[in-house]
Amino acid sequence: MTDRQKTRQRPTRRQNFGQTYGSVLAEGVSRRAVLKGFFASTALAAIGSASVPSVAKAAAESVSTLKFAELTRVRDNTDHWPEGYERQILLRWGDALFPDSPVFDLATLDGPAAERQFGYNNDFTAFIPLPHGSQSSDHGLLVVSHEYVDPYLMFPGLTDEDFREKLTDAQIRAIMAATGVSIVEVRRNGASWEVVKDGQYNRRIHMGTEMAISGPAAGDDRLKTKADPTGKIVFGTISNCNGGIAPWGTMLSGEEGAMDVFAGDYKTLPNQDLVERQGWDEEENDLYSVSRLEPRFKFEEDPNEWMKFDWVVEIDPFDPAAKPVKRTALGRFTHEGAQVALAPDGRVVIYMGDDDDFEYLYRFVTRDPYNANDRVANKDLLDNGTLSVAKFASDGSVEWLPLVAGQGPLTAEAGFATQADVVLNTRTAADLLGATPMDGPEGFIPHTGTGKLYVAMTENEDRLPAGGGDESETVNVANPRGPNPNGHLLELVPPGAPDKPDHAAEKFAWDVFVLCGDPAVPADECRYHPDTSANGWFTDPDNIGVDPAGRIWVTTDGPPPEDLADALYAMDTEGPGRALPKLFYIPPVGSECCSPAFTPDGTTLFVSIQHPGALRLGDNEDATSVADAGTNWPDFSDGMPARPSLVVITKQSNGVIGS
Repeated sequence: MTDRQKTRQRPTRRQNFGQTYGSVLAEGVSRRAVLKGFFASTALAAIGSASVPSVAKAAAESVSTLKFAELTRVRDNTDHWPEGYERQILLRWGDALFPDSPVFDLATLDGPAAERQFGYNNDFTAFIPLPHGSQSSDHGLLVVSHEYVDPYLMFPGLTDEDFREKLTDAQIRAIMAATGVSIVEVRRNGASWEVVKDGQYNRRIHMGTEMAISGPAAGDDRLKTKADPTGKIVFGTISNCNGGIAPWGTMLSGEEGAMDVFAGDYKTLPNQDLVERQGWDEEENDLYSVSRLEPRFKFEEDPNEWMKFDWVVEIDPFDPAAKPVKRTALGRFTHEGAQVALAPDGRVVIYMGDDDDFEYLYRFVTRDPYNANDRVANKDLLDNGTLSVAKFASDGSVEWLPLVAGQGPLTAEAGFATQADVVLNTRTAADLLGATPMDGPEGFIPHTGTGKLYVAMTENEDRLPAGGGDESETVNVANPRGPNPNGHLLELVPPGAPDKPDHAAEKFAWDVFVLCGDPAVPADECRYHPDTSANGWFTDPDNIGVDPAGRIWVTTDGPPPEDLADALYAMDTEGPGRALPKLFYIPPVGSECCSPAFTPDGTTLFVSIQHPGALRLGDNEDATSVADAGTNWPDFSDGMPARPSLVVITKQSNGVIGS
């Protein structure tokens, strides 16, 4: 999620759900009891009021499996990585992806040019080895999503106040092409990596790409538009945030915040209450002036077009001719991502977070098992299955409640006569089931080594203390701090052996893994390993990756302290170094690290760097134009704006990252 998206209005809510933290206390469950598993596994006492130990650095090096020299916090116009490592800029916004790609030139940039170049604000990043099915760490495909753009940080002469009026038609077309997804072949060449511009799989997907709509909502009257009277086709994908890779090698891209692109008076729509529940913001709309060129993005012109977005899109990177498919069975909400696991019986499980304050965690379990021997047989696997939502309990369990039309409160009288009703109005269906409202759920990653899941709650400054108001917005057992400006990490444990977890089970165990904040500030009430250094603590966790050695890597998004830059941290999940974070990489001022991804051998780390320069250097104010951006990284060239980029980090002598 972007800092811009964090300012959206909270969706309209109509009922009270969940438990307040006060009610949990009344049941005799203290915070220490809630965190019992955390403390037992790390042999900790409460350290929220303690200062960081002076011997933390030496202690951390002795107990952690991460042996790199931790960085010292800094906030400046460039990026930083540990001693003994190398950093390479592999791809920048506007770089060529094909032999015929035009040279990046802001003065002539338009839609056709941008469709042949690497997009803007790259987020989800994954490395898929080539040939497909191999474990190659030297050759593969990078699949990268491009979440959104900042026009006033792209084109000199624009500001955040006037860009909507000043954008030219060519610039709008370039913006439409700079979002979406890039698929590009890459290869290791000695100590560095290179783009294979004539790679047979190279592809750009953008706001104009034709896509299919499948699943329960396909063909529904509410998806029929002027451009598509069948309700089974859509042109484009928007706000591609995080995602996942299916076992058969397709990319699952989560659309998050598509409402921002639409314009007009939503009160002219027959279902304006659904617009409000989806997160419409009167101030953050028509962001790219796309409706000027594409009337379908204006409510008055086409009242159903907006419902064709905020889905999970499945893209086959191994078939450039294959039409992407929006899989409606997975529900409609602001999808941070779609991470994948397998149940013991072979069914596929998709984990999804709804990235807004007080929204929910979701899971989809396919009806049929994955066929490892026939890739084509998995083509429509995601069209049939059970969508469910999480409800946390104070006994340390979390239950997945099925979102099925006709079951429980999801009756025809309540507006859920068919499964299409459920997936088109997923948030309201989850409201009715009493799901647990969360603190901005973002990163959601299954750990293949232990079977556990890690979920990032980025932050929620609107969370109220116990007894402070509506129960849906006060603290609850899984979100125990109100307000919560620092965020936290949860650990979910499916039943079964670590090497064979049952991701399709109705109930999991859960625990708090980390409560973020500064250990030297008692009011933060944070919880880490006691050896956490003054550089290792963090706030606002976002994306999570797992390296081949089993450590998790956490990126942050929008930490509140003025001297705390977004960055990349790593920590063990088991053993004596559990929950002991170490600072590994710092991007330029205003940047956000996204989606740490590793080669199978762990010797290469790919990280996307988003919106560099979005803050002014020296203060915590948003940049308003190219002229006052905090950096023009990575080119540092006069007249060239900062360019979102994909960086590659390797250890000298081809060592394993982190070890």
